[in-house]
Amino acid sequence: MNTLAVVLEAPERLVLSRIDLSEPTAADIVVDIEWSGISTGTERLLYTGRMPPFPGMGYPLVPGYESVGRVAEAGAEAGSRVGERVFVPGARCYGEVKGLFGGAASRLVVAGDRVMPVGDALGEEAVLLALAGTAWHAIEGGRRDGELTPPDLIIGHGVLGRLLARLSVAIGGEPTVWELDTERAKGGDGYRVVHPDADERRDYRAIYDVSGDSGILDTLVGRLAPMGEIVLAGFYSDRLAFTFPPAFMKEARIRIAAEWKAPDLLAVREHIDAGRLSLAGLITHRAQATDAASAYGTAFSDPACLKMILDWRACS
Repeated sequence: MNTLAVVLEAPERLVLSRIDLSEPTAADIVVDIEWSGISTGTERLLYTGRMPPFPGMGYPLVPGYESVGRVAEAGAEAGSRVGERVFVPGARCYGEVKGLFGGAASRLVVAGDRVMPVGDALGEEAVLLALAGTAWHAIEGGRRDGELTPPDLIIGHGVLGRLLARLSVAIGGEPTVWELDTERAKGGDGYRVVHPDADERRDYRAIYDVSGDSGILDTLVGRLAPMGEIVLAGFYSDRLAFTFPPAFMKEARIRIAAEWKAPDLLAVREHIDAGRLSLAGLITHRAQATDAASAYGTAFSDPACLKMILDWRACS
């Protein structure tokens, strides 16, 4: 069995290649992918070669952790049904080609317990579940004594920033979002989006940064309320540093939020099913998988591109 996959052969060298798949076990499923998303954070770092040392890192590799498809085969112990649509957070099924994160392929083999059924209503928007789960994981990590403290300042109005803002509103928050780009500043629904220079507030309790800017901490400490928290919810390729005395005076807390866990996806799906969270309007660009090279270029260079997805349905 083989697959057509996006392969990063080396930094800035991306090709579409047909590669062999691992033989599925009784616990595995084979998924025919319909759509996969392109991450402008981690995948950009992989593409440019700036990804810090990371488990499974190396070239050649298949990127992608935002995939949705139909189960084509299911092992006796996989717990999935043939024909079921599932969200796939990546796979490692390519032999000597590394899967980091391994979801950008027309067909893949993955353990049945790693996928989540999504039904048909979400369609292509189901690729956004990874980022929605990541946003919820960041918020859930701030739970204290059973109470959530939603972000009241979010840095960056990309897809992850918008999902943080939408989830904050869903649980009763009133967040402000900072955005430098005038086009990206559009689209706030239920929250305000401003340029940082237009915001004079300096008593934010929970600041969530998804900008990936390694030099932003001093600015955020200056906007923090006493004993407030800064949550690093982006991914950073450079060392982070801050000036200690201002943070000391405010008894600032800094928390790192990692990727989602399985309960986060379930929580997000509950918010979606209950109508509290919408994924609409976040996918702005689409391309056929055969045009992957140009699609990745657009995703990484066009500020108007919030989320680019690849359509694999014509591939076999």
